[in-house]
Amino acid sequence: MLDDLLLVAGGLGLLFVGGEGLVRGSVALAERMGISKLLIGLVIVGFGTSTPELLVSVNAALDGAPEIALGNVVGSNIANILLIIGIAALIAPIIGWNRSALREALIATLVSLVALALMQAAVITQTQGIAMLVVLAGYLFASYWLERRDRLARTFQHEAAEFEDIPLSRPWLPPVLALGGIAALVFGADLLVEGAVNIARDVGVPDAVIGLSLVAIGTSLPELATAIVAAIRRHSDVVLGNVIGSNIFNILAILGVTVVIQPIEVTARFRDIDAPIMLAASILLLALLFATKSIGRIWGGLMLALYAGYMAFLFSSGM
Repeated sequence: MLDDLLLVAGGLGLLFVGGEGLVRGSVALAERMGISKLLIGLVIVGFGTSTPELLVSVNAALDGAPEIALGNVVGSNIANILLIIGIAALIAPIIGWNRSALREALIATLVSLVALALMQAAVITQTQGIAMLVVLAGYLFASYWLERRDRLARTFQHEAAEFEDIPLSRPWLPPVLALGGIAALVFGADLLVEGAVNIARDVGVPDAVIGLSLVAIGTSLPELATAIVAAIRRHSDVVLGNVIGSNIFNILAILGVTVVIQPIEVTARFRDIDAPIMLAASILLLALLFATKSIGRIWGGLMLALYAGYMAFLFSSGM
């Protein structure tokens, strides 16, 4: 058991370090190549912060642990809203978002609804995975076009700027960080999946519970770190853009790529419990952005209480 805990701890550490290295190195390389901040924030930051989820889900699916793969995606989306936005709102109220945040939240909710619909079948197929990737490409194109037209919408550019606070002056640093980040992510994902599967089987906890809790929180560490820094700096648009964008990527890109590589069987608990909770969390965030002018500390505390209740349910239900 101790060896497995060390594997999990080492995997989480490598995922966090690898995710930060990959994003910061890639952002610096893109800037030197003259790529716009809009594209950097939309594509490089979006994909980079979701890379831990991708590698863990693919590894889990290939290793015969589909519940960890699916639990990682669903659990990460729940954690992004209830845990990460909850913590960010406790640090500093989230205020002053622009209309693009509401649009992105609506898209994230619709994507969550589609994911719930896909989980009504016994298997999420390769064809459905390809369709998700096509929708992702359309989303990226539409987001780029809309933000270029709207001078007030700068969510993705602000996300890119959030990773420029540490200057990488030496020309060899960005590629080393990016390549080292990829290596750390690959190795860390392998360690985390191996340790998590062993722990689940040793203590009799279902793979799905481990995927929805430990693995999901672990792969959300890059988003959590970004949100905390952004909250301290009062960058509300970065907090929201980081979380909402990650939720869209997790379903369309992470789940899409995973099922293209290895179709995933869906158990009843995801159809009946976890995917509906993921959709409910998305609707809650959408409603807050639509109906209120700030997500303050009371809402942050309530979100954390809801997440704690969900975690307690996971481990007490034995499902």
